[in-house]
Amino acid sequence: MGGHGDPPEGTPPGGEDEYRSVVFDESFIRAARLQEFSARERLGDHTPAVRRRPPLHRGLPRQAIALVVLIALAFGTAVYLGVRHSIQEPGGGAADRPARTTVVPLAPQDRVPGADDAAELYAHSPAARLSAGAAGIPLPDTRPTAHFSDEQVRDALITAKDYIVRSSLDPAVLAGRDVRPVRTLLDSRQFAQFDEGLAHPAADGRHAPTGWLVRFDPSRAVLADDEIRVRGVLRARESDSSTLEVTADHVFVYALRAPGDPHARVSLFTVRRELRLHFDRENLRLHRTRLVSAQVQAGPLSCGEDAASRLRPLLAGQSAGPAAPAVTDPYSTSGATVLCGTLAREAQPRV
Repeated sequence: MGGHGDPPEGTPPGGEDEYRSVVFDESFIRAARLQEFSARERLGDHTPAVRRRPPLHRGLPRQAIALVVLIALAFGTAVYLGVRHSIQEPGGGAADRPARTTVVPLAPQDRVPGADDAAELYAHSPAARLSAGAAGIPLPDTRPTAHFSDEQVRDALITAKDYIVRSSLDPAVLAGRDVRPVRTLLDSRQFAQFDEGLAHPAADGRHAPTGWLVRFDPSRAVLADDEIRVRGVLRARESDSSTLEVTADHVFVYALRAPGDPHARVSLFTVRRELRLHFDRENLRLHRTRLVSAQVQAGPLSCGEDAASRLRPLLAGQSAGPAAPAVTDPYSTSGATVLCGTLAREAQPRV
């Protein structure tokens, strides 16, 4: 009997050698590619024995390539729209713009009126209707805006009032002894401009310390009465979705006398300050503000005096004289036009 894998009648003689060349193992058969020809191909005389199949495409499928292209287009569009929005957004980059300040001296038409005490001058001047100190800076009623709550609006008004009090009523600031009470309320991005103005004051619309605060030259004038008279208003509105704007318009009247003589006659000095202050949410949280602009009118002053660094008031009995404003060269681009006005007689005490 034949072996386990042989036919029952046994292996035919010579069979193994005769068919050895055409016997294929199982792995060869599984790996073989079968190709069935069509009827037309079978009838042709010159039909190739094997029909070639189209080559396989290697790399990413077409769907994957299309998906990558779509993602790239979406990303590019988002970047473009983001840049375009930041360029066109109202107030974009406003936080980095320097504050603009204008200080206009007001020269008296006659000699400056004086009296022995401040009460007499106040009683005979428009300052009689003004309140004393911070009481003259009342907070208005508040209401929420589209993007800020009632509490946030009130916080902005409180900070604005603090800035006005410190920059206009603080005795140390007025005497030029300290600027820290004002500086600590400013947005830290304005420190450089503020410090540069103190170090190198100039009437160029950006570096005039008297635009940021009220301070007198202590060698020319000192306070004769600590109760400074004030009247004005605060208004708050939403500048844009991320900014609250507070505008302040106040008149301050100071009683001054010459330094070193407590019996010197007293005169009044008037300052009108129109401020525009901005608050973003970070500033509201930190209780600070950003000064956008300041318009200041002050007198009696001489038009020939520099009012950018410190205010040098004309005191009782003094006059402006023929002094004219500093010379302005219209061909020069390095300086700003120096402004000067005339102080109305109605603004002075009648004594």
